[in-house]
Amino acid sequence: QVHLVESGGELVQAGDSLRLSCVASGRALNPYTLAMGWFRQASGKEREFVAASRWNGRTSYADSVKGRFTISRDNAKNTVYLRMNSLKPEDTAVYYCAADPRWPFPKPRTDIDYWGQGTQVTVSS
Repeated sequence: QVHLVESGGELVQAGDSLRLSCVASGRALNPYTLAMGWFRQASGKEREFVAASRWNGRTSYADSVKGRFTISRDNAKNTVYLRMNSLKPEDTAVYYCAADPRWPFPKPRTDIDYWGQGTQVTVSS
């Protein structure tokens, strides 16, 4: 199994920037094969794909965050980051770290192999 722990979520104002972190561990962890990414779930809505990064740095983004969010990873630290710029109130959600060996990274929530517990991001207007 792979264990994922997110951190960095907090209350910010619209237009601010924030960086989330996710540390991965476990016997099944292989930084050279496991893709990692982020989903988010707003209150009353379904969990949706945000961004993903392959071991070699290849990335993908949801249309709603392209140009504002940047995903990166440090394989030596088994850590993936999500830098969020120009935050909007609509970005308010619980952000979940995710991991899956497939690429392109699966977008349906039910296809993801591993999940973190989530970290709350709240953007005030």
